[in-house]
Amino acid sequence: MRLIAATLITLAALPVLAAGPATETLPSGVTIEWSRDGSGTSPGPTDKVRVHYKGTLADGKEFDSSYNRGTPTEFPLNRVIPCWTEALQHMKPGSAARITCPAQTAYGDRGIPGVIPPNSTLTFAVELLEVKR
Repeated sequence: MRLIAATLITLAALPVLAAGPATETLPSGVTIEWSRDGSGTSPGPTDKVRVHYKGTLADGKEFDSSYNRGTPTEFPLNRVIPCWTEALQHMKPGSAARITCPAQTAYGDRGIPGVIPPNSTLTFAVELLEVKR
């Protein structure tokens, strides 16, 4: 009887496990893959946010990380790449997500010489720590 109950519980959990993290695709093509929910109010486009993040190129090469610097980064949302302005408005303090930015929502055809090649899709692991209004 215990084996049957354990099997039923395992089978009931499979769809949840198979689904993986929830993913949201925004109209711009930016995708947000949620890894942790937060609570509170999402930032607006002119709010200042404090985040920890790691940025990688499509090949997995890391190009920037607040974790490596040992301190979170703070900035107004309207002073960063469009991908961040858009995606972070969907996050709540305490949430964490993997954000994939098509080139046109990041640095486009100009890139950042020596760091980000032109027309690069970028991926960021982001933790929204705080929203300051």
